Amino acid sequence: MYAVIRTGGKQYRVSEGDVVRIELIKGDVGAEVKFDQVLMLGGNDAPKVGRPTVSGAKVVGKILRQDKARRVLHFRKEKEGWTRRRGHRQNFTEVKVTSISG
Repeated sequence: MYAVIRTGGKQYRVSEGDVVRIELIKGDVGAEVKFDQVLMLGGNDAPKVGRPTVSGAKVVGKILRQDKARRVLHFRKEKEGWTRRRGHRQNFTEVKVTSISG
């Protein structure tokens, strides 16, 4: 069984046992997190598509890690020898999906 969930402004296709890297959510490592915005459920039967969400469906996961992603560099160089280098590291949460119901 799989589900499409929405969190942090993005959509993710998840199955039980998957480890997903999502936008930062608050919570301690080892804490349980529930995703109620399930957009679609699929599996052996015909898929259930929500309008906009599937009522009664939820995905439960466990927070494995809170960390920062690799640095993304932005470099500008002008004709006259002027340069600027900027960097950014996005925070993320790594979640293991434990159950899908609905």
